[in-house]
Amino acid sequence: MTQQSPHAEFTEAARRCSEVILRRYSTSFALACRLLAPATRPHVAAIYAWARVGDEVVDGAMNDPVAARELIAEARRRTHRAIDRGLDPDPVTHAFADTARRFGIDARLVDPFYDSMEADLEVAEHTEQSLRRYIHGSAEVIGEMCLRTFAGGGLGDDDEMAAGARALGAAFQKVNFLRDIREDSLELGRNYLPGRDPRALTEEDVRELADDVDADLRIARAAIDRIPGRDRLAVAAAHDLFAELNDRIRAAGAVGVSAGRVRVPDPVKLMVFGRAAAGRGRAAAGRGRAVSR
Repeated sequence: MTQQSPHAEFTEAARRCSEVILRRYSTSFALACRLLAPATRPHVAAIYAWARVGDEVVDGAMNDPVAARELIAEARRRTHRAIDRGLDPDPVTHAFADTARRFGIDARLVDPFYDSMEADLEVAEHTEQSLRRYIHGSAEVIGEMCLRTFAGGGLGDDDEMAAGARALGAAFQKVNFLRDIREDSLELGRNYLPGRDPRALTEEDVRELADDVDADLRIARAAIDRIPGRDRLAVAAAHDLFAELNDRIRAAGAVGVSAGRVRVPDPVKLMVFGRAAAGRGRAAAGRGRAVSR
């Protein structure tokens, strides 16, 4: 058995930490990641865990906005140093930096993420312009980061593929806005729906917002078709799950969305993932809406 170098051993341990965070915070993404090629899986987990830590800081883990701002600023500096040096004592930062160095993830993608985390601490009511910036930093760049890891790298330089990755990230985030609207508006005091009152949504609001998600998902589907191998199945599974959730949000309407988080039941999740894994999911077929019961 070949002995690992200390750096390689720490990197492997850091990746394990990222995988634990992924499984703890998102059973859905953890399931989708199991469909990824084994070589891709730890890198997507590293990206997820790194972003999740930043998100948790601004969503109240500190319960102190001033301290949260300081932590986000330090996390930004730490991430850049880790990418430059190839090492950080924090396992999540180290795992992400290792992935970033391997696949060319740099300040162009890292800084917009932290800009959006800072916005969560400073902006309670978004305009259309500020929301576009927020979605880009909180979701679209994450899609681009993941794209760079697929099939051994190289896909991130394809403009059409990158546009599809951004669209999928945007769709995920917009669905989250609707799913989490009660928590965001009542507990965190944030409004991610410019020109709309999240406490008084109308049926037309929900239809228009769900239609916007569908438009992003259509753009993403064309790019998903071009991802090679197993990585395509994993992305298709995530796409299909959020398409299902968006259908359920539309069906729930204003009353259902405002009452609490609309969810996809676990048996339906498993069915969605099973179809995607077999290459028979919605991303593959491009079929219309049909809510599974």
